[in-house]
Amino acid sequence: MRSADFRSVADAIAADIAAGRLAPGAKLPPQRDFAYDRGIAVSTASRVYAELARRGLVTGEVGRGTYVRSEPGRAGLLQPEPPPAAIDLQRTHSRLPEQEAVLAETLAALAGEGGAMAFGQYGPAGTPQAQGIAAAFLAQDGHSPDPADILFTGNGRQALAAALAALAAPGERIACEPLTYPMVKAIAARLGITLVPVAMDAEGLCPEALLQAHRANPLSGVYLQPTLQNPLGATMGPGRRADLAAVLERTGLIAIEDAVYSFLADTRPLACLAPDRVILVDSLSKRVMPSLTLGLVAAPPPLTDRLAASIRQGAWTALGLSLAAGMHWMAGGAAAALAAVKRRDAAARQEIAREALADLRAIGDRQAYHLWLELPETWRAEAFAAAALRQGIALIPAPAFAVAPGHAPNAVRLALAVPSHEDLAASLRRLRRLAFAGDDQVVE
Repeated sequence: MRSADFRSVADAIAADIAAGRLAPGAKLPPQRDFAYDRGIAVSTASRVYAELARRGLVTGEVGRGTYVRSEPGRAGLLQPEPPPAAIDLQRTHSRLPEQEAVLAETLAALAGEGGAMAFGQYGPAGTPQAQGIAAAFLAQDGHSPDPADILFTGNGRQALAAALAALAAPGERIACEPLTYPMVKAIAARLGITLVPVAMDAEGLCPEALLQAHRANPLSGVYLQPTLQNPLGATMGPGRRADLAAVLERTGLIAIEDAVYSFLADTRPLACLAPDRVILVDSLSKRVMPSLTLGLVAAPPPLTDRLAASIRQGAWTALGLSLAAGMHWMAGGAAAALAAVKRRDAAARQEIAREALADLRAIGDRQAYHLWLELPETWRAEAFAAAALRQGIALIPAPAFAVAPGHAPNAVRLALAVPSHEDLAASLRRLRRLAFAGDDQVVE
């Protein structure tokens, strides 16, 4: 076998894709066959495939092979917005009638107060009053963050970005679940941070796997969603949380606990088990509404200043209007009231989904606004997503969530929050028919 620069080989394949010589959906040969045909080492072929996946040109599905993407680019990192006319099964922001009333009441209340706070400029800590309100709002079941350690950002994504930037410098490593929130993949890529997938099971990330990964090559931290994990809907039980907290204490690692879905379930935060080792990140986007939101960070005391500096440097501080609205919702009870309404709505939507998708394998917690749909062998995930979009339904295929190229299962995530109950049921029944039709039987 001759030596070859894997980048030059990847460039040649990329040129074939750009010229149409390799069409969207075309299957690449197994890596051993590719290596033999090109006269290169199998290890070089593996790096070629990984490079093509990094560029967003191909996608791999476990046990099925590697395919040219239907939409070449960095789609594995950044999902496109659903077309306006499509039924949106991509986003998990619920849109309920109660939210419109809350927004109208909030704006009227802030105007009546003179709006002084809304026009102000604030640092990451907001105001002492805001910190006190947020600390009381986040307190539950033994977790009572110190108000002085509460920080604010414009939204939850900014809070995650600030936490990642505070824990890891470019080139350093952060562990995460092997299927994770796509925006974290995009943020890490922009910050130059390498995400390291760590094995998970039905309860989420495995503590022993995290310990082994850290021993093999030291990590700078770990990002995870212990409650209603996105995309699989897994929730850690008390024993798993205790075991994970013990690993954090043992290794000295800091965890970023993404609690954005925690309002839908009664769970004890990981932060209350390891308060000095967990950065708790939450937001009001899904609890209340995405149009006027607030990111919340409960920092371990030793990291508060570092996180505040990260927020300032990233220009991720909250606007005065968002801070004022968030205080009004948290202190006045609107956030808690909407959470109760959304819990009932999420459960109802799960029932609709399970009935509409009968005979298909739907995975996830019945309290979540999303579920994981495993596809029949007649489909590939990206082909199914493309066929669904042609039928007016926007959803997200598994490769968008996969941290390691080529390790995406044959599945799609369905977000249940946006459509009306009637539209949700109709679109899911359409997806069921599509799933059983098979890729080669779809008539356009």
